Amino acid sequence: MEQTKASRRDFLFKSTLSGLGLGLMSNKLFGDSFEKGKDLEIKVPSKGGLIITDIKCAIIGGSPVVRITTNEGISGYGQAETSKKYLKPFVLFYKDYLVGEDPTNVERCMLKIRRMGSFKPYGSAVSIIEMALWDIAGKAASLPVYKLLGGKVRDRVRVYTTAVAQYRQTAGINPADYAQAVSKVKEAKEGFTIIKMPIGFHSQMAGKAPNFFYGDPVGPGNPPHANRGPLTEQGLKRIIACVEAMKKVLGDEIGLAIDCGPGFMLSDAIRLCKSLEPYNLMWMEDLLTGDYRPYVMADDYLELTRSTTVPIHTGEQIYLRQNFRELIERNAIRVIGPDVADVGGMAEIKWIAEFADLHGIQMAPHGIYDGLIGNAAQVHVAAVMPQNFIAFEYSFATPEWWYDIIDGLPDQMVKNGHIDVWDRPGLGVDFIVKEAKKYLSEEDSKFFD
Repeated sequence: MEQTKASRRDFLFKSTLSGLGLGLMSNKLFGDSFEKGKDLEIKVPSKGGLIITDIKCAIIGGSPVVRITTNEGISGYGQAETSKKYLKPFVLFYKDYLVGEDPTNVERCMLKIRRMGSFKPYGSAVSIIEMALWDIAGKAASLPVYKLLGGKVRDRVRVYTTAVAQYRQTAGINPADYAQAVSKVKEAKEGFTIIKMPIGFHSQMAGKAPNFFYGDPVGPGNPPHANRGPLTEQGLKRIIACVEAMKKVLGDEIGLAIDCGPGFMLSDAIRLCKSLEPYNLMWMEDLLTGDYRPYVMADDYLELTRSTTVPIHTGEQIYLRQNFRELIERNAIRVIGPDVADVGGMAEIKWIAEFADLHGIQMAPHGIYDGLIGNAAQVHVAAVMPQNFIAFEYSFATPEWWYDIIDGLPDQMVKNGHIDVWDRPGLGVDFIVKEAKKYLSEEDSKFFD
C-alpha cells in the first residue's frame, strides 16, 4: 500500500512539473550538452505567467533579428535572411497584436498574425516572430524546442551546402569552373554529403554565356532573378556539360543537387531534366517558379514531374501550408523546400513535412541565408521531422564575426555532413550582449535594453 502511495505521489509530482513548465529538470535529462550550455540565462516564470512586453527588430550584420521581451526577463530571438535588410517595419507591424499575450501560447499568438501575412516580405516577419516565441517557450520550460514540437526523431540532422561562395570565386560559366567549385567543397572539413550548385538562370550563364537563351539579359540594376526565356541548343548543352563535369569530381560519394532558376520554359525544363537523368541528381530546383515569384504553378510542375525521373524541387518562396496544398495533394513535385524563416515558422514547416510524408514527397528545406539563429531553428525542427527528411540547407555566418557574438554553438557545427542536435533550452543559442552591442547601429542601440 505504501509503495502504491509513493508511486502515485511521484507521478503527480512529475506531472505537475511537466504541466507547469517550471524548468526543474535535472542535468541527467539533458546530459553533458546541457552542462556546456549552463551559461545561457534561463529564468523560471512566476505563477502569474509570462506576458509579452515588447517586440524589437534590429539589423545586425545585414540580418534582421527580432527580439521578443517578457515581464519575467526572458527574451526570445529569431533571425531572417541576410538579404532582407528592409524587414524591420514589417516585423514591427505585428507588435501591437502581440504585446500583452502569453508567448508560450505560441499557436494562439500565431493565429492573431499568421493570416495577415503573405509571400515575402510579410511571411518572413511572421516566421521569425514564431521562431522567437518558441525560443521563449523553451527557455521558460527549461526544454529544448524540439521537445515542445513532439520530441526528436533523430539525434543528428543532415545538412547540405550551396556552393555559392566557391562558385563566385570562379565567377565562371564553363564546365571547368564548376568542377573547381565543387572540388573545393568536397575537401571542406565539414564533410558535406550533398552539394547544391547554381546553374542556368540561377547563375551567370544568362548574362555571360553567348547565345544562352532567346532573350535579352537584364542588367545588374534589375530585380533579382529577372531573366526568363526559351533556351537555345547551345544553352542546353552548356548546362549538361557543367553537370557532367561536377559529377566526374563528386562521383557517387557526394550527392549533387542543381538550383536552376526560375526562368525556364516548361518545354525546356522537360528537355533538360530528361537529358540529365543518367547523372542521378538529388533534385532539380525552382526550374519554373521560386525566388520572389509569389505563385506556385502546380499544373506546370505536375507535367514536369511526370515527364522525368529526376526529382523536381520547389517551395522556398512559399508561405503557409495552404499554399503547399495543391503541390502536395497532386504530387506535383518530388521534393519540397520551405524555408523556416519564410514559410510561417517552425511548427508550420513541421506540419508541411508531415503532410508531404503522407503523399510520398521528401523534404529538403531551404535556408542558405538564415544565419546562426536560423540554423538553430532548422536543427530543432529537422530533428522532429518524419523520415521523408533529406537535409536542410546550411547557413554560414555572414559576416564571420557573427560567430563571436552568439553563445551556445558547438566548436565545429558540421561534422561528416551532420549537426548533432543539442539539448539546451529554447533554441539553445543566445547573444553575447557585450560583443553584439558593438555591431548595433545608432538607430538600434537600445535593442538589448
